[in-house]
Amino acid sequence: MKRVILGLGGLLSDPACCVIKDGQIASAVEQAKVSRQDRPGSFPDEAFALALEGARIKADDIECVAVALPLAPAPESAALLELRARFPQSEVVVVQHHHAHAASAYYASRFESASVLSVDRAGDFRSAVLFAGERNQLRRVRELYFPDSLGDVYNRVTELLGYEARADEHKVQWLSASGRPSYLDVFLRILHSGGPEWPRIDRSFFDAERMTKGGFSARFFREIDAPSGEPLPQTVKADLARSLQAAIEETVAAMVEPADSVCIAGGLALNAMLIRALEMRFQNVFVQPVAGNAGTALGAALYAWHNFYRQSVRAPFETLCLGPEYSAQEIKRVLENCKLRFRYLLTEGDLVAQAIRALNDNKIVAWMQGRMEFGPRALGNRSILASPLNPYSTENLNVYIKHRESFRKFAASVPEELAGEYFEVGPNACWLATVGRVKPKVRDTFGAALLGEDLIRVHTVRKAQNPLYHTLLHAAGASTGLPVLYNTSFNLFGDPLVCTPRDAVRSFYSSGIDALFAGSFYLEK
Repeated sequence: MKRVILGLGGLLSDPACCVIKDGQIASAVEQAKVSRQDRPGSFPDEAFALALEGARIKADDIECVAVALPLAPAPESAALLELRARFPQSEVVVVQHHHAHAASAYYASRFESASVLSVDRAGDFRSAVLFAGERNQLRRVRELYFPDSLGDVYNRVTELLGYEARADEHKVQWLSASGRPSYLDVFLRILHSGGPEWPRIDRSFFDAERMTKGGFSARFFREIDAPSGEPLPQTVKADLARSLQAAIEETVAAMVEPADSVCIAGGLALNAMLIRALEMRFQNVFVQPVAGNAGTALGAALYAWHNFYRQSVRAPFETLCLGPEYSAQEIKRVLENCKLRFRYLLTEGDLVAQAIRALNDNKIVAWMQGRMEFGPRALGNRSILASPLNPYSTENLNVYIKHRESFRKFAASVPEELAGEYFEVGPNACWLATVGRVKPKVRDTFGAALLGEDLIRVHTVRKAQNPLYHTLLHAAGASTGLPVLYNTSFNLFGDPLVCTPRDAVRSFYSSGIDALFAGSFYLEK
């Protein structure tokens, strides 16, 4: 049955569009990557246009608009009227926030049954909802209401450690790798004032009058034996991060037990260390890799496919390279408009060979190929690459290009079929959504990318998901004996992942990147 479903999600935060066409996920685009500006509550016009283009459809082809709540600051009825006016011939399906998160995880998995957890800061007044997934049905099992929120506690600790809450939580998880769980008992008391089951936050650890340092109270600082008015030493910050991380991992696991198969989405599911902990505890784990609010666009569309249209066949979830791509003519036009000198590489073999030469010369390479990734992680189409054999890779990537903290490490991309030679890693590594362990024999080789003692971010690359990047990795192996490249997202200064050729050129010339491969065009400084 031919259906065209438009999914809309994150309209108040991280808006995105997704198109399911004829039972296939045809496109998915985040507004922030294509507009480069924040318009919360507005219709994501630029993402919508590119999602239609990527799916090769017109607006009149859309039969159903599935939208995840919340829609607008207030009133939502006005936003629904706007949708009706914009899509007068389409069915409109409204999906609850956590139901959209859960649908994005369960329906994108291959599981026939699973415990499905949506967990974030707050949505629809809930901070977590557990569902039982059975065939194509999601049944609500238990709910957690704000302010009992794991996401809120994580936000508070992010601010306490000197970072920006609701923006820099990823820094806390990476910092945790260098700490000790010295304050684990404190965080377990914060999260479980009602006992060991689902969280019930002890509010005595917070002070509503304190507007800084996460709003933690005098009791909290007494419990961690630290003066409330003085800066925290870096070792204490790392120990707090590790203690929080351990408490969150223990709590989330308890929320879904008992289970053989677990699906998870929501903002907290972007925490790769948490996913690793779940993979070690449960037989089958699937995280929807665009787990934040943007992913509810996918969830809303999948919900409509299975519940509104009552389709039993799952829409395949094979790749996250679902965004816009640019032809050679479009890239050439930008390069010529910018008066840049470039080389055009005639074949894929020429492209890969030139990239390997640059990497072997210890150059940092920007790699812009094919369709842009959906979600926060670069998976080999909008990436900055370096050879692990480059002795200056850490300094160049973190200090001179990304301008970020030394404890934030880049990922190691490796062909999936060869990953076991170097790493121990779970199944969600193909989305860069988990953390692996380096094998002792190659620990020194990957020392620059290690988190703590032996953890490492691993990106396993399947040929079917990204054939060109897969070829590049094998070519690196043929040249050096090591089919692994360091991979970090192609973006600078907190900007979203680059989307267009113009974005790529701007970032290339604003950084210490040595070479740019934009499609078949090669530029160097």
